[in-house]
Amino acid sequence: MTAPLSIFKCIECGKEYDIRDIRYRCDCGHLLEVIHDLNTSIPNASDWKASLNGRMGETAFFRYQDLLFPSLPKESIISLQEGDTPLYDVSHRFPEFGSLKLKHEGMNPTLSFKDRGMVVGVSWANDLGCKHVICASTGDTSAAMAAYAGAVPNMQGIVLLPRGKISPDQLAQSITYGAHTVGIETDFDGCMKLVQELTEKHNIYLLNSMNSVRIEGQKAIGIEILHQLNWKVPDWFVIPLGNAGNISALGKGLRELYELGIIDKLPRLAGVQTQGASPLYESYKNGYAELIPQKAKPTKASAIQIGDPVSYQKAVGELQHFNGVVEAVSETELMDWKAQIDKLGISICPNSSVAVAGTIKLRDAEIIKANE
Repeated sequence: MTAPLSIFKCIECGKEYDIRDIRYRCDCGHLLEVIHDLNTSIPNASDWKASLNGRMGETAFFRYQDLLFPSLPKESIISLQEGDTPLYDVSHRFPEFGSLKLKHEGMNPTLSFKDRGMVVGVSWANDLGCKHVICASTGDTSAAMAAYAGAVPNMQGIVLLPRGKISPDQLAQSITYGAHTVGIETDFDGCMKLVQELTEKHNIYLLNSMNSVRIEGQKAIGIEILHQLNWKVPDWFVIPLGNAGNISALGKGLRELYELGIIDKLPRLAGVQTQGASPLYESYKNGYAELIPQKAKPTKASAIQIGDPVSYQKAVGELQHFNGVVEAVSETELMDWKAQIDKLGISICPNSSVAVAGTIKLRDAEIIKANE
């Protein structure tokens, strides 16, 4: 029998499961990771890498699919032309860095990086024949899931939101795209708990970041950045931290590129949280001894107002592998740096400015060095 291209594997005990099983955790209770047979999907890494420049007419997911999720049949893919977002070089305005570039994922169809994950998550649900998909959200996830589910015939999106805690624009997106949208008198973590209960009891496919299939699509961000840099690996990647799925995806994609020999070194990773929602930062300061969930405080960076990140264990693994750090920034810092970047003609949201503010703090503390 031919070995499958992809399997689920527990990040804790190593137990393996069929990739077509609808499950989000191992029987031992820990999260799963998707493992691909990349030596089969990419038998010659040098040839694959060399072919990419000639495939720029393809949507980003199709171009990088052999690395992202090779088991997904092409006829099941639901794409809204996501990806190929700008990488702005702002080094001239920040001479204290050797180089500084900003990846603008707000240029995706529903205005966030979540589209990268939903092209895989919703497409996989489509291939499995799922008719209902669900997520808890602080805004970005719901917009992306609603849009991609809306593009699938006979698929219904269901969104649970913390009432009054997301922006009107984000709320409007999930409603406009046809998702059943429900406001709950709780925070994101309360919505997430309810989503897990519903998917355990009903035939509804979960599309939050605890779904390791969805995370595979978000690897495209790091892959695409490196392609834009002609595979010259930067010293650092700095990324906002909320539910911690994106930094988990970034690290996994970079590891896979390195293992295939497509890149010849690994960068360091930095995750940044707001001071009012900083459980991973507090854990980092204590050597990742334990995660103590928080009651996340209101923040302008509402998309990362999360006190109990589902992907904590994955994120810690990636941060440790990449000799990473975690920082936290104040409301004043994140809004000041939003204003500074906006003045460059690059409009960013407060969630993104968290990463900029964190980058500046890490440079001021000389964690990021002058030539990096």
